[in-house]
Amino acid sequence: MKIRHLLAAAPLALSLVCLHAQTQTSVAQIEHTFKTPPNDARVMVRWWWFGPAVVKPELLKELEQMKQGGFGGYEIQPVYPLALDDPQTGFRNLPYLSPEFLDDVGYVNREGDKLGLRANLTLASGWPYGGPHTPVTDAAAMIRELRAPLQPGQNSAPVPAIGNGEQLLAVFAGPADAAPSALRQLPLPAAGALRIDTSHLPAGSVLRWYVMTRTGQQVKRAAVDAEGFVLDHFSAEAVQKHLHDVADKLISAFGNQPPYSVFSDSLEVFEADWTPHLLAEFRSRRGYDLLPHLPELFSANPDAEALSVRHDWGLTLTELVDQNYLTPINQWAREHRTRFRSQTYGSPAVSLSSNALVDLPEGEGPQWQQFSFTRWATSASHVYGRPITSSETWTWLHSPAFRATPLDMKAEADRFFLQGINQLMAHGWAYSPPSVPEPGWSFYAAGVFNAHNPWWIVMPDVTSYFQRVSWILRQGQPANNVAIYLPEDDAYAAFTPGKVALTSVMPRWITPQLTQAVENAGYNFDYIDAKAIAARGIHYPVLIMPNVNRIAPATLAQIAAYVHNGGRVIAVGRIPAHAPGLENFAAVSQRVQAAAKSLFASDRSKLVSSAEDLPAALHAAVPQQFQLTPAAPEVGFIRRKLPEGEIYFIANTSNQPIKATMKLHTRYLAGEWLDPDSGATSPLHGSPLSCELDLPPYGSRILLLHTGAASPAAPPAGQETNLADLSSNWSVSFPGAAAPETMAHLSSWTDSQKTEFFSGVAVYRRAFTLPSAPAAGTSILLDFGQGTPTPEPPASREHPGMHALYDPPIREAAVVYVNGQRAGSLWHPPYRLDITHLLQPGKNTLEVRVANTAINELAGESRPDYRLLWARYGRRAVPQDMNHLAPVPSGLLGHITLVQQSAP
Repeated sequence: MKIRHLLAAAPLALSLVCLHAQTQTSVAQIEHTFKTPPNDARVMVRWWWFGPAVVKPELLKELEQMKQGGFGGYEIQPVYPLALDDPQTGFRNLPYLSPEFLDDVGYVNREGDKLGLRANLTLASGWPYGGPHTPVTDAAAMIRELRAPLQPGQNSAPVPAIGNGEQLLAVFAGPADAAPSALRQLPLPAAGALRIDTSHLPAGSVLRWYVMTRTGQQVKRAAVDAEGFVLDHFSAEAVQKHLHDVADKLISAFGNQPPYSVFSDSLEVFEADWTPHLLAEFRSRRGYDLLPHLPELFSANPDAEALSVRHDWGLTLTELVDQNYLTPINQWAREHRTRFRSQTYGSPAVSLSSNALVDLPEGEGPQWQQFSFTRWATSASHVYGRPITSSETWTWLHSPAFRATPLDMKAEADRFFLQGINQLMAHGWAYSPPSVPEPGWSFYAAGVFNAHNPWWIVMPDVTSYFQRVSWILRQGQPANNVAIYLPEDDAYAAFTPGKVALTSVMPRWITPQLTQAVENAGYNFDYIDAKAIAARGIHYPVLIMPNVNRIAPATLAQIAAYVHNGGRVIAVGRIPAHAPGLENFAAVSQRVQAAAKSLFASDRSKLVSSAEDLPAALHAAVPQQFQLTPAAPEVGFIRRKLPEGEIYFIANTSNQPIKATMKLHTRYLAGEWLDPDSGATSPLHGSPLSCELDLPPYGSRILLLHTGAASPAAPPAGQETNLADLSSNWSVSFPGAAAPETMAHLSSWTDSQKTEFFSGVAVYRRAFTLPSAPAAGTSILLDFGQGTPTPEPPASREHPGMHALYDPPIREAAVVYVNGQRAGSLWHPPYRLDITHLLQPGKNTLEVRVANTAINELAGESRPDYRLLWARYGRRAVPQDMNHLAPVPSGLLGHITLVQQSAP
């Protein structure tokens, strides 16, 4: 029986233990396994089934390509159609959840399992959950305020029209500019009444009606027959109906081979802030009636009472989504012998600790130097002991589709690794029918990482890099030494109707300045919230409290105990002063103020005025973990603890080379560098207390430290001598060309009309003479030259993605052969290979297979006309940035030299 099936048949608690058991502790074990890590560390792909219009032969072909490309599994995501049905050709969009569709799901699961690929499945089409099975009475809900000014002498006013799925909650009256406390609540009109008596109201009064309505949001990017309302995530009934009508049918397709995980995409339930049972739930949980306070939710100038009510409203929403959405889906997954993977951020109001309710937290966003959904997920995993945290990776990478390069992938993925991610979910892989011309279909806003991409020739090497880094970041335990307290109570008080996402308002407190102050001071960090402190305590040397105002006395007491036991606290901007919610606000606030004053009277607690003062305060509290001289804020690190050692992943996130002296705070003086490209190891020369760090643009290194004596200092660098200039007289073969062409001087394919719009692989060939075999201790390097840094483009909300700011000398990837033997691939700096072992005295031949992107081919084609498709199905997605495409430089463009590197 395969391991996958053993895990599926065991209780989930056992499977999570098994995940922990993958950790290896001995240096020898780590070095050995690092060369060929287990398959479960491979990148997985989001597999878009457009329509879905899939056929089994193509499904099998793409599964085999995933395996060949070094991917470890897939997540089936049925989405919008890209073509109309055609009876003449047999092309057909299968209705979502139809028997034919479910049969294809089962087929893929069986065939993928034979290939060792892990199956994952979204429990819906598109996102968020919902669809045709969701009636308006189960749809996402919101509260609205309708204002109706009364005219002089007006004795009655119309009652707002209430449709199916809506509810009239309350009506208040008062002057237009009246504060909520000055408003008068009126009795609701009788059922069926069309008007309300206003004869008793003073002149100038304004009626304020409060109505529960539905957001009207439809499932985004839905497949055929999957369109419909987004469901109410606060409603147990709506969620259970979805599990019955959708999830049960999907899981049945897997038979006795359940998927590795089931998935909930980023919530994005826009404007959802209400549910039919909210008033009763609020009264039960908060101890008072929300109805008289409804005007305070909408006040433009909320006072302390209004802010407290908003806090209690937001907290209740979090409790409801935790109880009625996350918990039952996670339980459903366990009952069906799988795991629940969830992007638990966004709207509705999930908290950091909501991630504790799911088996596999997932993040999104490479923003490592500011507040991040990714760190939100990894922090929860670190605090609650989840060994694996995945990320939706490359979502908006280098738009438009097919423009992203392997270097772009690395530049973004390294930022995820710096935040603690150790499982990449590639966004993504587009299924393409055999009849679609190259380069095939693509998702409206994403990179394309399938075999239709010309630089697929290096994909196995690219995915091997990600696999090794993902695996190494699962070893040992997380070791960030700073925790940043999330002021969720303050964030709840900042909620307003239609805007109830903690992750949306949290950047007011977790600013880029705060984040960068901690990182640039030489530390990495996790977030922590009050619920996590209550459940797990504080296991970090330092806790930062950024401008925290509202906090529960119980949380302050736990922080005080942490300080008493040796912890250190740094408050930024202020110390807490107010109770979280409305209940006994004045009395509880007095307790908060007294407790905060006592806490910060300790010499282990400190108040600083701003983030600028944090580095000095941190250095006084705990030794600096990571230091570069000269300073290089573009370089990040993350540390893992082993029983007798440490692991550092270090990445240069900039387009400039970094050379600096590195000092680590560690008791381990021996170590090796682990090469994530090759899996090879090399000795650390010198002590980690002071050694040299050399990183190319977007370069990264892994340092494994352990017990033992420090190695001798690095020997002097050997001399480099240029043996030959190989930048001219290449023979270049393009597919379909009658004969190779001679390229006297290297130039872009786009410089020639014959190859301006060519996308694919061209083969460069030439020979050179080596008078004699390399001397002992001498290396011969094939150097393709330096790239050129490019400027940062203007920030744009419409184009939130990133890409490497670097024009490399190879556009975009190459596989090099020397004398007919593969020397290696080149897809990120430095663009040089050691070819010593492949050389021979006399004549030597070089073959360089160079691949570009598919953009050039697309730039030479007309764009599809979706007029009829949209007429039939509606405009479910619009391809991003596909107008005005232009070919980009391609081929070998650098100065190529043969370099001799002598021993020192």
